[in-house]
Amino acid sequence: MSDVHTFPAPSGTTLVKILVFALAVTLAGGCTESQKANDGADSGSEASQQISNEDAATIAEEGYVYLFPMVRNYQTIYQFAVNTQDEQYKAPFNQIRNIAEVTTYRDTAIQTVNSDTPYSLLMLDLRAEPIVVTLPEIDEERYYSLQIVDLYTHNVDYLGTRKDGNGGGDFLLAGPDWDGSTPSGISRVIRIPTYLAYSQFRTQLFSPDDLVQVKAVQAGYRSEPLSKYLGQPAPAPAPDIDFPAIDGDSLQSRFWEYANFLLEYAPPMPGESELRQRLASIGISAGEPWPPAGAPPQRIAAIAEAAGRAYAKLDEDVRQLTTSAGLFGTPEAMAGHYRERAMGALGGIYGNDTEETLYPSYQRDASGDLLDTSVHNYTLTFPAKQLPPVDAFWSITMYDATTRLLIKNPIDRYLVNSTMLDDLVRNPDESITIYIQHAPPESRLAANWLPAPNGPMSVVMRLYLPRPEVLDETWTPPSVQIAGAATH
Repeated sequence: MSDVHTFPAPSGTTLVKILVFALAVTLAGGCTESQKANDGADSGSEASQQISNEDAATIAEEGYVYLFPMVRNYQTIYQFAVNTQDEQYKAPFNQIRNIAEVTTYRDTAIQTVNSDTPYSLLMLDLRAEPIVVTLPEIDEERYYSLQIVDLYTHNVDYLGTRKDGNGGGDFLLAGPDWDGSTPSGISRVIRIPTYLAYSQFRTQLFSPDDLVQVKAVQAGYRSEPLSKYLGQPAPAPAPDIDFPAIDGDSLQSRFWEYANFLLEYAPPMPGESELRQRLASIGISAGEPWPPAGAPPQRIAAIAEAAGRAYAKLDEDVRQLTTSAGLFGTPEAMAGHYRERAMGALGGIYGNDTEETLYPSYQRDASGDLLDTSVHNYTLTFPAKQLPPVDAFWSITMYDATTRLLIKNPIDRYLVNSTMLDDLVRNPDESITIYIQHAPPESRLAANWLPAPNGPMSVVMRLYLPRPEVLDETWTPPSVQIAGAATH
């Protein structure tokens, strides 16, 4: 397998060209002259023949939005659990990989990643049997969680501080077909509606010196098959999967191929039968080849162009976001909210439910102009006694606006957070100003510097376990203000 990297997403126009070119090349060798001359008529099923290219494009746009989170999720799962040659590889399915450090600019598998909490990662294959996950008992002051994300990118459930406290326990993660009874010793059973899934532990870090304690917590995270937990013989293993290679470019050019592959492992959610039927009518169906046998180039080109338009619209919508509210949630909460789910997957995949974490985001200054630290310096000020009201912690993190990745900088600082409060310089009125700029501020304010790129950037605030006044918007985050011309 070749190395895989995450690339900046292409523009809508470029994306259309990529899709049309790739699919045209695929089809060129497989179409007979009569098929090439068949001006858009589908030579597939009778139902498909009755669908015009225009209607197929409409269905494809709908399908792209519905399926984008799944394909984007697969890109990460492939890097983390399948491609052992990838620099982002973590561990095989169903095995935990603890990472006893925060993320940096070198971590490129996930866009808008947090740099607050060391992660432990667990990719799940639940076809053969459930997996039992163990959380250790930890001190009451520390936040920890396991976020469980199905293939669709629904946040199926959480383990840890908010839902279970810090007392630890054994939890059973079961796939769609499991019908067993709850074993003795299991605190909760979490039913995951897809056979493959993504999950990640977050462990609060109080300071760089706290990594020793974080490692001790991580050492208590365990995963094992249910049969091993019960001391019983293991069931027959699930068949091997021929995982197609994926990277940031092929995600777009082979999108429908990946979608048909992944739909095998994602049974329809309640109320989605008609949507699945519409998609099947143009060849988008679980386990089917793409492009469909006998599909004319005109039809495939129309679907490719529709996918390009759908991506461009999503990208534009994401650039207008100011909060994560409504983008992430349970299967029930996100039912039918396909566009919101796709925006979440594009703007910051694996975001938490608002009850777990709210993410106010800054892409524009107080005047409505896009943030660009090659042009301006900026500030963000918390008035005295008006720090974010949370029960865990808060942070402000810097990202490149195009790649949505962390920024390499001379002091290896990617955020300012509540654990740094004692070191931050306060203004005479006890307010706290964060200096968002490419060059460092004067030396006495260096502790309050959030290093930025020499160009377009965005900032995300994270509010872990937000209090009611955050959720009901009684408390609102401060705006980003222009603080003069950029210094270089």
